[in-house]
Amino acid sequence: MEVTDQTMTTMPAKPILVVDDSESVREAISKILQKQGYSVMTASDGEEGINLLQKYDIPLVLTDLKMPKVDGAELLKVAKTISPDIEVILITGYGTVEVAVEVMKEGAFDFIQKPVDKTTILNRVRNALEKQSLRLENKWLHEQLKTIQGSGNIIGKSAAMRKVMDLVGQVASSSATILITGESGVGKEVIAQAIHEQSSRRGKPFIKVSCAALPETLLEAELFGYERGAFTGAIARREGRFELAHGGTLFLDEVGDINPAVQVKLLRVLQNGEFERLGGGKTFRADVRVIAATNIPLKQAVEHKKFREDLYYRLNVINIHIPPLRDRGDDDIELLAHHFLSLYGKKNNKQVSGFAKEAREVLKKYRWPGNVRELENTIERAVVLTRSEQITIDDIPEEIVAAVKESPVISVGERILNIPIGKIPLKEIERMVMEETLKQSKGDKNIASKLLGISTRTIYRRLDEEEDGLD
Repeated sequence: MEVTDQTMTTMPAKPILVVDDSESVREAISKILQKQGYSVMTASDGEEGINLLQKYDIPLVLTDLKMPKVDGAELLKVAKTISPDIEVILITGYGTVEVAVEVMKEGAFDFIQKPVDKTTILNRVRNALEKQSLRLENKWLHEQLKTIQGSGNIIGKSAAMRKVMDLVGQVASSSATILITGESGVGKEVIAQAIHEQSSRRGKPFIKVSCAALPETLLEAELFGYERGAFTGAIARREGRFELAHGGTLFLDEVGDINPAVQVKLLRVLQNGEFERLGGGKTFRADVRVIAATNIPLKQAVEHKKFREDLYYRLNVINIHIPPLRDRGDDDIELLAHHFLSLYGKKNNKQVSGFAKEAREVLKKYRWPGNVRELENTIERAVVLTRSEQITIDDIPEEIVAAVKESPVISVGERILNIPIGKIPLKEIERMVMEETLKQSKGDKNIASKLLGISTRTIYRRLDEEEDGLD
């Protein structure tokens, strides 16, 4: 057994194992790899190679196919048994290419023909290690998802989403009315569902109403129900959503679109729990927790007399603001993408293991104006259309790829902030740079102010302005 480049006990990088009964071949491959900065171990036969695999964490093996004692095919099987994630590249001589192709069905990454060629070896090694890195990243993401989903369906590990999750945990056990705000597609319904499932009402109904999807004439009937003959077509009595949600939670999505007449009746229910069916005189009581959501600034709607001020304050007892996907960071985008990959892989009975490097970079750099909903649709489409085991850049819609390529970005230090030039207001760019600097300073505003060349008072003022904008 030989160890080249470093000694076994001090080797800082995971070594590549080269196994060949020809000393000249071992030395030639080792030198090629060492010059590129790789750490290398060598073995003169399969048995020696197995011993090293049992002792060390080896990510990649380059092995001759024809060797005495234990050949390359047998070494491949043992290597995969010891470490399923290991990559194996076969080295073949004259007349063994057909055998190598057959052995690849057992899990070998690729093969190289003798005499060894520097460019070929480096390309194969680079591709094998990249494939392994992506696979291990996908496994890690899968484990992260299992941990996160243990407490609900909210997916995210960014500071902004941890804040949302903490708030959900705090308010779930209360009976307070909640207003969830955020852009369209950020996942307001998921948050509402999580609040219900963590509350004492979880065994009761969770009823959803899309206020924007119903015409004004039908919304009142949908919410409060109606008696027979209340209007043309009302041939039988029907219970409304408040009655159906009794004891549970009623989720009013896009509550800002409710017309003034219904706003008055909704206010009454929130105040004393009473309502009448359309066309009826009997008063009903409903024990319902209301969670409302909107993607429009209700404060402005109040100022423009489009939404009742008293109703706004009744709904906005507790505000939960969900940040847009573009502000949640790369980790959240990757976690969500992996979640949807797993979800739609199962739904479509397709084995898709992860994302190729280029596809992953596009997903992270795109601005996602449609937020989580747009990401979900993109991944579902990619899963359905892909013909490989990984989502490649060819599976991503052309308009998304083009948007990423056409948008130059600004970097701060070593961190790329994905700020398309000319498409984001200066105020938002300032906020993003400030938030990134605070991350780097671990929240220390004094350090951040020195790095930015502004006063700490300015940082506090900008952060206060941001909080005010969440209402």
